Amino acid sequence: MGTPCHYALFELQPTFDIDPESLSSRYRELARQVHPDRFADAGEAEQRHAIERSTNLNEAYQTLKIPSHRARYLLTLEGRELPLEATVQDPAFLMQQMQWREELEELQDNADFSGIASFKARLKAAQQNLNDSFAGIWRDESQRELAERLVRRMQFLDKLSQEVRQLEERLDD
Repeated sequence: MGTPCHYALFELQPTFDIDPESLSSRYRELARQVHPDRFADAGEAEQRHAIERSTNLNEAYQTLKIPSHRARYLLTLEGRELPLEATVQDPAFLMQQMQWREELEELQDNADFSGIASFKARLKAAQQNLNDSFAGIWRDESQRELAERLVRRMQFLDKLSQEVRQLEERLDD
């Protein structure tokens, strides 16, 4: 049978630009419909099917709500799997990564809360720029290499954002 298309589960067309509020609202609506507890009195096969539908829905939602995951999924739908970890042949971005990491380390050493807030704002802007760039090219096969590079950049910024959140938690303690 296979896993259904994430977009089809939400009755959406495959596109990068998704309204997060609408997606979240639709997810809650669908989750209520397929929740396994609703099938507690059903037969074993129907219960298994409910669990499978709920699992597929949760996976689809997690993929579609995170821009880097959504971008990766769209490229997969277009025909080629993007390796999870790949060497980034992108010297300018590698230098930028090093600068961000050094800055984050300095912010940690100084417990600079206002600096962290500024850093987060710049990261968010960089993420939005990547999202906008990806949205404009992902369907263009001649831009496939650039689209893949943008996804890898998105993934890096996701990791860096997580590190910033962890730093904030440590400093709050």
